[in-house]
Amino acid sequence: MGKIRLFKTALEKGMSLKQLNYFMLLAAMIISAFLLYEMRETELTFESTQAATQQIIHSESESANLQVASDYLTDQIRLFVVNGKKEFLDNYFEEANVTKRRDKALEALKTARGESAAFVELQNAMNASVKLMLLEYHAARLAAEAYGYDLSIFPNEVRYYPLPEDEAALSPQEKKALATNLVFGDAYKRVKDYIYAQMISCLQNLKQDILNEQETVSRALKNQVFFEHVLTALLIALLLGIVYLTSRLVIFPLQKCIQQIHQEEAIPVKGTSEIRFLAKTYNKMREANLLQRKQLSYEATHDKLTDLYNRRGFEALLDVLDLSYAAVLLVDLDNFKAVNDTYGHNAGDKVLTKLSHALLEQFGDDGFVCRFGGDEFVVVMENTPPAMQEYLSEKILAINETLKDSEKDGVAPISISVGVSFCNGSADVEKLLKHADASLYEAKETGKGNVCFNS
Repeated sequence: MGKIRLFKTALEKGMSLKQLNYFMLLAAMIISAFLLYEMRETELTFESTQAATQQIIHSESESANLQVASDYLTDQIRLFVVNGKKEFLDNYFEEANVTKRRDKALEALKTARGESAAFVELQNAMNASVKLMLLEYHAARLAAEAYGYDLSIFPNEVRYYPLPEDEAALSPQEKKALATNLVFGDAYKRVKDYIYAQMISCLQNLKQDILNEQETVSRALKNQVFFEHVLTALLIALLLGIVYLTSRLVIFPLQKCIQQIHQEEAIPVKGTSEIRFLAKTYNKMREANLLQRKQLSYEATHDKLTDLYNRRGFEALLDVLDLSYAAVLLVDLDNFKAVNDTYGHNAGDKVLTKLSHALLEQFGDDGFVCRFGGDEFVVVMENTPPAMQEYLSEKILAINETLKDSEKDGVAPISISVGVSFCNGSADVEKLLKHADASLYEAKETGKGNVCFNS
């Protein structure tokens, strides 16, 4: 009877059973949430560490492929130089341009470890391996001529490799001797030794990463287990005080909805009719919002007239492109102002559209085409050495032929001038654009419809 009177007194003072129940339920939920969170964190920590360890082990295996691929390229070019069998050079270019184990190894390590010390060392090894390729192209060209091959059957890297006049004048035996010295000489061996040293250092760093990862997770798991014990004790103490209370609320479905909203995920259409209505309404609003975001993102990075990347899109591309050995083409329409003045801006827009289509047709598979504004276009091509000047010139000539033909589409005839700059190891975009602009100015000075290169 005394307890009942105390309970009635509490009600008379304003505290209801419902309020008490909600208060204690809230406390239980908070503790439970923290406990579940810590348990989940423990699970995620273990899983992430296990995944990271496997990833590092995989990275070790992938990284070693760069050494294997580099040695394979060396073996194939040396075999070609020594005995002149074209199959070895075919194997060389199959590895360099198709299989690309070196590139894949570097990309796998970057994905796994980011810009880590191991990645930098592997990148150094890759750069050195790419540097060796210039010597190997040189040796391949000399050997091809020494063995009397028709150069037209070889890839462009060999076919168009520029030999100095004194080397071109050598006898076949002298050319073979020079090619042999290039791939067996001290300079070549020094670069190979550097690659070995970088690879060893990279693998050592990866092994140290595994040890660091294990040490970190051990400390994290210890702390999380301690918090789990504390929270479990608090939850048991609280549950003992509310075992006689029940609740028939819809708080759990609502919490699920709120969680999905915070995570910007679709809400499952289930539960009471009110929650189903809210879920359907939110899902419609979410889909409309996502569609609008996607459209705004596309419009922000693409030119409205030509549908090419705009300047902002170009800047975004710079974050993902490898410009270490790239070519940048600065494209300008000749006398474009005269087209606008003579035929009107609609005609000018047609010219710009026609040029964008021509650029995509010639460079869309090999690079990225951007419109900076007005009649200024930029083409960025990865893995494009100066030896491909003739290849680029042919494409630019094809574009000019397309632009001059006005019979098919009625678009005013016009031409482009192009300045090209090459980057050999330094991805300085401002310097590339500056050199390309200087080349464009030179092309304009020498006449319309020309292309000039700056390597």
